[in-house]
Amino acid sequence: MDYNGIQMQAQSRRIVLCAGVRTPIGHISRSLADLPPAALMHAAVQTLLDRARLEAAAADGLIVGWVGQTFSAPNIARVVALTSGLPEKCQSLTVQNNCISSFEAISEAARRILIGEGRLYIVGGTESMSRLPYTIEGSRAARELRSLATVKERWGALWDSPNASIVDAMEEGLTDPVEHISMAATAEVCAQFYAIPRQEQDRFACESFRRTLASWNRGFYASHVAPVVVDGKTILEKDEYPFLREDLPSKPQMFAKAPTLFGASTYPLKDFYRDNAAFLGGKAYQEDQSQATVTLFNSCGRSDGASAMIVTTPERAKELGLTPLAELRGWGYYGNEPAFMGVSPALAAPVALKAAGLSFAEMDHVELHEPFAATVLSIFKLGPEHGCDWRAKYESGALNPNGGSIALGHPLGATGARLILNLMYALAEDPKARLGLAAACAGGGTGGALVLEKLA
Repeated sequence: MDYNGIQMQAQSRRIVLCAGVRTPIGHISRSLADLPPAALMHAAVQTLLDRARLEAAAADGLIVGWVGQTFSAPNIARVVALTSGLPEKCQSLTVQNNCISSFEAISEAARRILIGEGRLYIVGGTESMSRLPYTIEGSRAARELRSLATVKERWGALWDSPNASIVDAMEEGLTDPVEHISMAATAEVCAQFYAIPRQEQDRFACESFRRTLASWNRGFYASHVAPVVVDGKTILEKDEYPFLREDLPSKPQMFAKAPTLFGASTYPLKDFYRDNAAFLGGKAYQEDQSQATVTLFNSCGRSDGASAMIVTTPERAKELGLTPLAELRGWGYYGNEPAFMGVSPALAAPVALKAAGLSFAEMDHVELHEPFAATVLSIFKLGPEHGCDWRAKYESGALNPNGGSIALGHPLGATGARLILNLMYALAEDPKARLGLAAACAGGGTGGALVLEKLA
C-alpha cells in the first residue's frame, strides 16, 4: 500500500528518546509575554539542536502540540521547521488535544516511525497564554462583520449586536463546550464528590512548591532548562512562578488566606451545588458543613513556555552520535466525563501500563500533572480501583519528586513534554531507577500516559 509516496512497512521497532530541553516557564503577563508561541518553540528547537549537536537536516519531521491555535502561525510546526533550518521536505504537524497535546506529539512521532514514514522526529509543545486573543464571533454574512473595515467602523455597536459576540478566548477555551463547566469548576466538583478537604489540598500545593524550589536549588532543572535569550539579552533563566512565591513553603499559613474560587457571596456554594447537581452523584449541599475548597494557590498557574525533544530509533541514534536516554515502552489514552476530566490519568495509566507489559508497582518514578490539588488527590482516592496506588508513590517521594504544575505553571501545549523531561532526567540521575510513568488529564475528559525505561 502506498501512502503519500511512502511504502508503508509497519514493523516492531524500538522507540527511544534522546536529548530534551525546554524554556523556563513564564508566568502569565510577565517575562515571556512578548514572545509569540512560534518564537518560544523556535527557541526550544534551536537549543535542542545545539545541545544534541544534531544537524537540522537529520530531522524527518517536527510535531508540535499547541492548544491556543490562532492564524498568527497556521500549522505552527511548519512555521518553526522553516525558521529553524529543518529540511524543507520534512513533515510538519501541529496537534491539539488540550493539555496532553505534546504527549500526542510524542506518540504520533512513534507511530510514524513504526510504520516507516521517518526515522527521527523533533517533538514538543508550545503555549503563550499571555497572548491568547479576544475574538469576535459571528458570521461574515452579518452586515457588521463583512470586512475588517466594517468591524472598525461599527466597533461600538458590536457589543450590543445580536449577530456578534466578543469573547475572551482564554476563558472560553478553559470551559467545556459540552457540559458548560469551567476547568476550575471541574476541580471543585471532584473536591465535593470525593470529599477532598481544603486543608489537604493546601498541604499538597505547599509541598509542590517546596519540592520545586528544592530541585531548582540543587541543580536538577539545569539538566534540561535553557534560558530564553533575545537579542543577546537573557529574558528568563528559571521557572518564574515558584520564585515569585518563594516564601510559600516557609509560610504555609498563606494558603489558608487565599479566597476560594467558588462560595463567595456573589456565587454561594449552595448555587454551585444547584448548577452542578448532575455531576455530584446525589450529594446535597449541607448548610454550615459544605465548604468551598479550590483557590488560586492550590491550582496551577497560567503560563508561557515551550518544550522539545528527539524521538528516534536506537539504530538512527547510533548513526548520528546521539545518546538515547530512555525507551518509550508504551502509551495509552482514555476518555471520561468532562466534568471529571481531572481524574482521567487514573483511567489512562492502566492502558499505557498494559501496552508496556508492566505494572504500576514497578514504576520507580511517576510524573503526574497537577492542574489542581483537588484532582490529584481525587486520583489518589480513585487509583486503587484501577490497580495504581498513586498516594503510596507520592508519600515515598517517587511521584513528582521535583515538584509539579501547581508550582511550575502550566503552558498548556508544552506541559506533556515538560512531564516527560522531568521523568526522563529524574530516571537518569537516580542510579537505582529503571522505569517511569508520566500521566496527565486534559479538558474535555481525556487522559494520557506514557511509560519509559531508562537506557543511559
